[in-house]
Amino acid sequence: MKERNKLLILSEDSKIYEEMISELAFHNLDFIACDTVENAKKYLEDCNIILGEPALVAPILGAVKRLQWVQSTWAGTEALLGPNKRTNYVLTGVKGVFGSQISEYVFAYILALERNVFEVYENQKNRVWKNIPYEGLNERLIGVCGLGSIGRHIAKMAGNFGMKVWGYKHTYEEVTEVDRVFTKTDFQEFLVKPDYIVITLPNTPRTFHLFDNNAFLTMKNSAVLINVGRGSVVNENSLVQALEEKLIGGAILDVFEKEPFPEESPLWSMPNVIITPHNSATSFPRDIIKIFTENYHRFVEKKPLQHVIEFSRGY
Repeated sequence: MKERNKLLILSEDSKIYEEMISELAFHNLDFIACDTVENAKKYLEDCNIILGEPALVAPILGAVKRLQWVQSTWAGTEALLGPNKRTNYVLTGVKGVFGSQISEYVFAYILALERNVFEVYENQKNRVWKNIPYEGLNERLIGVCGLGSIGRHIAKMAGNFGMKVWGYKHTYEEVTEVDRVFTKTDFQEFLVKPDYIVITLPNTPRTFHLFDNNAFLTMKNSAVLINVGRGSVVNENSLVQALEEKLIGGAILDVFEKEPFPEESPLWSMPNVIITPHNSATSFPRDIIKIFTENYHRFVEKKPLQHVIEFSRGY
């Protein structure tokens, strides 16, 4: 008799995933749902598949003897990557899910800045009737740093607003959503002209502190930096200095080198900075379960899984 697959669901949303998997009635699959590492420890002996949050999976990874596959429920899988981390299994990530959410976030704040929403609201509170001139987004230039599925979605949305779009990626590839693609050899040129630069890059050794003093010196002094990728891409000390010296116009930050973001950081009180608590996108189980379902069918049929993370690259 064919041995059954044993799935461990390890997520704060474990009950939701449990209900969905019960309704879908997967072939040859037994499963248990846990919402904490402590609860999961008693089920590690038998499971060969994990559907879970990387931060919860990481502490128990070495104890899962039969492990074949981990499906992350988050876009960020850093907790499972790096030196001395286990690699003798298949790790799959989440792609094609967060593009619309993060695009909404990016353009919510870009439009708020362009249409002076914060100033208008202050005028309303003070009963001030004042017209504040604006230019709008048509023909403005946006630079999208990172052209994965999220970056491309942002680029496409920018095009719908009539913006000119530049894109940056490590190696050249034609990308239909952008007007021009830059690579590592012309990164400085990529930085010079955009009115907005949006970072969607992952956390890898080659993206670490890509935005440093030199990068901020190269950007327009009116440019706004938006980081929805990973906090490690930006040197926060350099960013503070750039904002203080007005080397750039402002920053919209959803990710940070250390989270929760330290209370003592001067970025909190800067008038040209917007800070949000890493919530530009959320892993909704309804979206993640679609990816897991497709990959489980592939797993059973011994076909290549989708969205495999390369341990050496980090994405």
